[in-house]
Amino acid sequence: MKSKELQEAEFRSFALAYRDNLRRQAYLLCGDWYEADDIVQKSLTKLFAVWWRVDPVTAPAYVRRIVMNMYLSHRRLAWVRRERASDEMPPTRIDAPQEHVDVRVAVVAALDRLPPRQRATLVLRYWEDLSVDDTAAIMGCTSGTVKSQCAKGLSRMRRLLPEFALPVRA
Repeated sequence: MKSKELQEAEFRSFALAYRDNLRRQAYLLCGDWYEADDIVQKSLTKLFAVWWRVDPVTAPAYVRRIVMNMYLSHRRLAWVRRERASDEMPPTRIDAPQEHVDVRVAVVAALDRLPPRQRATLVLRYWEDLSVDDTAAIMGCTSGTVKSQCAKGLSRMRRLLPEFALPVRA
């Protein structure tokens, strides 16, 4: 059995390694950097509470599922309102090239107009590049549900973004 200090050091190392990816995932889900930070913080807190029994190999998938559940439960709360103090986004570190920013902004805005589960499915499936089975495991549903949510979400995205839509395969 590992000592408490070793477990804390491992968790700290894990959290530092995955924090930015989790924050990006949470932002893509909720569309607000401050809310994304809250979701990630709460998710890492939940993970830390059970860190002693989490397998390091499956920890990334496990914490992604926690983030997903935090986002979905946050959306279910009736008293939560989406308010912004200002229209300005907080400064962020962006490692990606600054190409096609207009397309990314349009896609994130369109994602914001999808129902939470469709949005979550599309983010996990296409932005995080997870398989149908991995997405189903994280969302706690069947692979058929993932496929139908993806089909409905992509159809809605095509309607919301006609200038970027690719033709549908026959």
